[in-house]
Amino acid sequence: MIGVLVTFTATGKFDRSTLEKIAGELRGPFEGMPGLRLKSFMLDEDGARARNFYVWDDEEKARAFFTEEIVEKVTGIYGAPPRIEFLDIVGFVDNSGS
Repeated sequence: MIGVLVTFTATGKFDRSTLEKIAGELRGPFEGMPGLRLKSFMLDEDGARARNFYVWDDEEKARAFFTEEIVEKVTGIYGAPPRIEFLDIVGFVDNSGS
């Protein structure tokens, strides 16, 4: 498994309701996406950074998703270019089935 942390840093602050709308509108394409275990849409405490966290089954699928076209698209959606970090998941707890 591999995690991907995508961070958008605002010049001011992100509006929570706008990010909730973005999350709602973008949820559909990720549901059932092959290789994607989960995706979360997050906002940090001070509102300066929006973060998306992905957990993928394998690195190849994760890296293949983040094309130049995707980066360009999300830059337009969030109004800031993303910082994309690939993280090796060395342990995982999933309580969703309990």
